[in-house]
Amino acid sequence: MTSFVPPVAPRRRTAVAVLLCAGLTAALTACGSEDPDKGTNGVGRLEATEIEKQAQKAADSADAVRLAGTLVSKGGTYKIDMRLKEDGGTGSVTSKSSTFELLRIGDEVYLKADSGFWSHDEKGGEDSKGDAAGDKLEDKYVKVPQDDPTYKQLRGFTDMKTLLDGMLTLHGKVNKGEHGKVGSVRTVQILGGKGEGGALDVSLKGTPYPLRFARGGGAGIVTLADWGTDFDLKAPDKSDTVDYGRQLPRSSS
Repeated sequence: MTSFVPPVAPRRRTAVAVLLCAGLTAALTACGSEDPDKGTNGVGRLEATEIEKQAQKAADSADAVRLAGTLVSKGGTYKIDMRLKEDGGTGSVTSKSSTFELLRIGDEVYLKADSGFWSHDEKGGEDSKGDAAGDKLEDKYVKVPQDDPTYKQLRGFTDMKTLLDGMLTLHGKVNKGEHGKVGSVRTVQILGGKGEGGALDVSLKGTPYPLRFARGGGAGIVTLADWGTDFDLKAPDKSDTVDYGRQLPRSSS
């Protein structure tokens, strides 16, 4: 006699299928979830304080960098785009009222500004003498005397160590943030406090260079690129250089 095998009830078959699908989905998800530090330099696996040390070490060992972004200070808001190295730098700075180019070779600082810069007096107002100077000096380099009150400020924009020290300092307890990207480069972020003390994105590719810094308190965001890429610094031709003949105006925000 042939024994009777009852068919599996439709509801039971459905339950079994759901369980099988759930197990398969979980297995595929486990296999598909990538380690965010896989294929990187491994810095992202470190503690926040160690990531900060590695980034600082990388920056200190570099002999050139490009900084671009916005700086907010008591003196005003500035957009900068500077290429810097130990013995000088070159690039542009834009404030609310003017744009100027800077070139430093050793201790010699040259300034090339638009007419808006030259037409402001020391009090930030319009200056008739400055208007006349603007016509003469626009698109010309002026060598900044070292005893001029603006020399230190202008030189500061071209000083690699000064700018990096100010931009790579996180305030408060350093915490680890999220993984992300700056451009196409994968990064890990470290934060001063919960971000109010600044946020630094560190490269997970090759040398762990700092790639972006958001200053605490909304004081600007700067990207850092071209680490270790050398560039030429050349003094302007004499035909492109003029003597201002008096104290340079302060850059107005």
